[in-house]
Amino acid sequence: MTEPVVSRRERKKAATRQAIADAALRLFLERGYDHVSIKEIAEAADVSTATVFKHFTGKEALVFDQEEDTDARLAAAVRERPAGRSVLDALREHVLATWLPIATHPQRAEFTRLVNSTPVLRAYAERMWTRHADTLAAAIADEYGVDHDDLACAALARFVLEVPGLAQRQKDRRAAVEEVFDILTNGWQPPGTPERHP
Repeated sequence: MTEPVVSRRERKKAATRQAIADAALRLFLERGYDHVSIKEIAEAADVSTATVFKHFTGKEALVFDQEEDTDARLAAAVRERPAGRSVLDALREHVLATWLPIATHPQRAEFTRLVNSTPVLRAYAERMWTRHADTLAAAIADEYGVDHDDLACAALARFVLEVPGLAQRQKDRRAAVEEVFDILTNGWQPPGTPERHP
């Protein structure tokens, strides 16, 4: 049985998008973000510059090619969680499933250096982080029937998005993620005090 034409088209689009992003990252890591043009990326990916702009809004978006669906995935982690699972448990599972593979990727250190050493990419990452925080806060607020500007929901969203940054510095990243979510779930306890159980 042949697959639908739309399915093939979508696969081809995804493959083209990935080829462009891979070519861009390779060139950025080799030569630096500011020394690579969209035209050079298009040539490396064997596509036209128009095709690059069909898939990406601009040069910065080429660096964060996996971020396009992050908002949707964050909202889905909250809204589509199984019955009986808490919002925090769903977000814990989401962070473990999506961030741990990224944290151990062989190019992670190079990628982080690229972003941190390029002011325009740092600024883009900060705007992206804020957008993700707003999306997650809105999804949490919807679950509890409160306004999107609810402070508790906004605070929780920001704390959750900070978990990878905190865990990145630890030897056992999975344990660090679990520990931070335990704090969010059970409340903070001063170090050295007996653990409080729910």
